[in-house]
Amino acid sequence: MIPNQHEVYPASVHNVGQTVFALVRGPDGRRLFLSSPVPGFAGDPLPSGGVLCPVSFANARALTKVFPWLSPQRVSSGPGFGFGDRLGLATPGHIRALREAKVFPVLAQQSVRENARTGRTFEDVLVHAIFGAFQEAYQGGFGADADHLKEVEDALHAADLGYTFFTCDPSDHVVAVERLPLAEVAKRFRSLPDADRLCREYLGREFILGGGGALRFTEQDLARAGVKYGGAVAFAVEMYRALVARLPQGFDFELSVDETETPTTPLEHLFIALELRRHDVALASLAPRFPGAMEKAVEWRGDPVHFRRELRAHVAIARAFGPYRLSLHSGSDKFSLYPILAEEADGLWHVKTAGTSYLVALEVAARFAPPLFRKIVRLSLDRFPKDRKSYHLSADLRRLPVLETLPDARLLELLGQDDARQVLHVAFGSVLKSPLGEELRRVLSEHEEEHYEALAQHLGRHLELLEDKDDGQPFR
Repeated sequence: MIPNQHEVYPASVHNVGQTVFALVRGPDGRRLFLSSPVPGFAGDPLPSGGVLCPVSFANARALTKVFPWLSPQRVSSGPGFGFGDRLGLATPGHIRALREAKVFPVLAQQSVRENARTGRTFEDVLVHAIFGAFQEAYQGGFGADADHLKEVEDALHAADLGYTFFTCDPSDHVVAVERLPLAEVAKRFRSLPDADRLCREYLGREFILGGGGALRFTEQDLARAGVKYGGAVAFAVEMYRALVARLPQGFDFELSVDETETPTTPLEHLFIALELRRHDVALASLAPRFPGAMEKAVEWRGDPVHFRRELRAHVAIARAFGPYRLSLHSGSDKFSLYPILAEEADGLWHVKTAGTSYLVALEVAARFAPPLFRKIVRLSLDRFPKDRKSYHLSADLRRLPVLETLPDARLLELLGQDDARQVLHVAFGSVLKSPLGEELRRVLSEHEEEHYEALAQHLGRHLELLEDKDDGQPFR
């Protein structure tokens, strides 16, 4: 018997032997209900003989033993899509966005930086993805991505928790050669311990790509690539080998070089791919820095013809020397790029989103709790000068609508204005660590279905535009 004041999530009801498993919602939030005690689960006994269990890491792990489809998996063949969830409340909405989408979802995806800003942990992110999948009875499989890892120890910690996808961020080891005189780049290259090997293996050769294309390195090209990415490759190899020792059964490994000042050239991509292959690093995906303005929370800005041309070169390299996926980071709301990616990458793509789901949560607040939304906007404006420092943004506060002049019925206009979206996006940590964070969670709980449907609609739009309309198969 489910205790009074608790509402059952119908899809979560499962009978295993003589025990009923169900996720319920009560005054103290979501809980796992067991009609009888089950070894491995910790909770409070009920007078009826059942048990009410907290949504915890230990109980999530026990749940995956009973329902193996809740365990994170490696990304299957074909494209992937990452759903970042900064509040731990969005997974049911993300699952609803999938519908018949031909992508493998990564439902647990958060970076160390994002966790530090929100006060969450890798454990917490995984817990809410598992229980969110259980709530929706989603059995299609999902991944867990420890994103933007800058320390090997963080990668190993995530591996021990059950993560299956590891995004190595070697940006601390990338040298900004664009700032250096050519003579200095040449000098640094000659000082590399493997400079002679690099010259033997790269100069005077043609690297054949699909479709009859080929790439060649000049001495200057090789020096720039070797100096810029030599340390990054070494760090990636170190992290990969540590993960192989910890997870001999296999995992997905992504290298992210997107957080650089200039776009990744095809020759730089080729250098990275060949050096990693030389060290037997099996890439699942690589995130280059694509051309154009790939800023958070807003549409991409740039020349689509140039983007398409560069993407074709990157796809040819990924296919010839992998194959592995090309990963589009800061992928939220880049609607103009999705059809190009679907057309040119032929399934060898992975898109990561995160901040856009937080903005959907703020949309719900603007609709149902205008006073709270106004407080969030004011705090975000106050914190913006500090919170923006680790992001590439073009937001100009002078272009923002004046909050005090907007009636409640027009507050949603702020979420349709690029400068305001970026301000709200980057201040998420300040909001969620403040008392406003708990108020926001309360509003989302009170308007749970509206929140899920808003997520399904917004993220569903992303997935619809990523449909390859030329493959002859229905996407949704």
